[in-house]
Amino acid sequence: MKVGIVGYGQIGRGVVEAIGKGEAGDTELVAILVRDKAKAAAAGASNGLTDDVAAFLGGDFDLVVELGGHDALRQYAISVLEAGKDLLTLSVGAFADAAFLESVTAAAKRAGRRVLIPSGAIAGLDMISAAALAPIDSATHTTRKNPRAFTPEQLGGQKPDKEAVLLFDGPARQGVGKFPENVNVAAAVSIAGIGLDRTRLRVYADPGVERNTHEVEVRGYFGRVRIEVENIPSDNPKTGRIVALSVAKALRNQSAPFVIGL
Repeated sequence: MKVGIVGYGQIGRGVVEAIGKGEAGDTELVAILVRDKAKAAAAGASNGLTDDVAAFLGGDFDLVVELGGHDALRQYAISVLEAGKDLLTLSVGAFADAAFLESVTAAAKRAGRRVLIPSGAIAGLDMISAAALAPIDSATHTTRKNPRAFTPEQLGGQKPDKEAVLLFDGPARQGVGKFPENVNVAAAVSIAGIGLDRTRLRVYADPGVERNTHEVEVRGYFGRVRIEVENIPSDNPKTGRIVALSVAKALRNQSAPFVIGL
C-alpha cells in the first residue's frame, strides 16, 4: 500500500521511522506534505518531501495519513477524499465541530472513500463501538497530565505545583474545544460511543503524574467496561510514545492477511 503523510512533527517522524523499519506492514511512503520544506529536511524528511498541495494530492498513493493537527485536518480532509484517497487521522478533536464532521462524512460518501481513526493514545475503541450498537447509559473520560502539557491559558492562571487541579468537567464537545491537542482521545471515545454531548469529560493538571493518564468508564446494555491507560510522553508532553506505534499498526492492518482488533 502506498501512502502520503501530512506533517512531520514528533509523531510524523515516529511513523516514518516505523515504515522504514517494516513495522507498518507492506507500506510504501511516497510523499510528505509540509509547510516548511527546509525545516522538515533538516529534521530528516525525504521520500517525496513537498510543500505543493496540488502535487501532493495528485500523487500516486492510496491513503493519506494526517499528522499535522486540527488545522491541517480542516484544511485538507475534504480535498484528500475528493482526490480519491482514504484518510487516516489522529486529529479527532476537530470533529467536535458537528458541521465539519458532517461535511467530511458526506465527502467520503460521495467519493466512495473512508475516514479511518486509529486508537492513538487510548484503548478499547473496538469494544466501545461494538457496545454502541445497543443502548449505552453513560460514558466518562478522565484525563490527567502533568501541567507541562497545558498552556498558561488552559491552566487559567493556576499553578498546580502540589495538588491536581480540575481544569474542566462537562460535555466532551466543550472540553475538546478547550484542549484540542490534549484530548483527541476523548473525542474518539465519544464518537465511538454515545457522542460528544453525552460523554462526560474531566481534565486534570496533575503534578503528581509523569505519564499521560486516561480513565474511561462506559456502562450500558452490554455491561460495564473500565479502561485505564498510562502513556509515557514523547518529547512533546502532549502526546505519548504509543501514538506513532498506533498509526503504524493501523497502516499494517491495511495490508495484513491476519488482523486482530477490529
